[in-house]
Amino acid sequence: MKVLIACEYSGVVRRAFAAKGHTVMSCDFLAAEDGASLHGLDLLFGLHYQGDVLELLRLDPDWDLMIAHPPCTHVAGSGARWLTDHWVKKKSHPQGRYWHDGRAKRASQAESIEFIRQLWAAPIKRKCIENPVGMLPKLWMPWTQKIQPFEYGHGETKATCLWLENLPPLVPTNLVEGREGRVWKMPPSKDRWKERSRTYQGIADAFADQWNFNEGG
Repeated sequence: MKVLIACEYSGVVRRAFAAKGHTVMSCDFLAAEDGASLHGLDLLFGLHYQGDVLELLRLDPDWDLMIAHPPCTHVAGSGARWLTDHWVKKKSHPQGRYWHDGRAKRASQAESIEFIRQLWAAPIKRKCIENPVGMLPKLWMPWTQKIQPFEYGHGETKATCLWLENLPPLVPTNLVEGREGRVWKMPPSKDRWKERSRTYQGIADAFADQWNFNEGG
């Protein structure tokens, strides 16, 4: 099976499918953390295309499965207040407040939605788009399934939504206790966004185990 993992730099999902013997490529504007690239096929890791996934799909639209992790920054509910025009109270400001113009944020959100729509419109039979709980159900369409890391061997809470086309819902593989919101509690840092976006290994393994189809099937 030929598999595309869109918007992934970590290689977690790519390696899970490569381990099953599939031809798999991840794609992101960032280089792959594990050093995978287009300069040689490693059966244990697969390939990585550093660039625009929409351009990659134009160059090669022939895939059996695509799993996409589009950025959630502009569709997350946590930043919804910055989409509106309003006064913001700030003691350090000379007037004690300032006027926030939300036009730039709204434009960025519109671009994010259009990007997701283009991914979903790709001529690929089986597709999954993954994103945290946010504004996509209202701005785009309702999710197909909601999963949690603690259903796949990780003692953490982080509700994640899946939009599925021609794919069965994931079945939990390892329900664990001792749950905590580790990702939510992460302290500020320059790499916090990377760690928050990383796919859990148990979920990546479930993708590869349960969506392991024969080519053309």
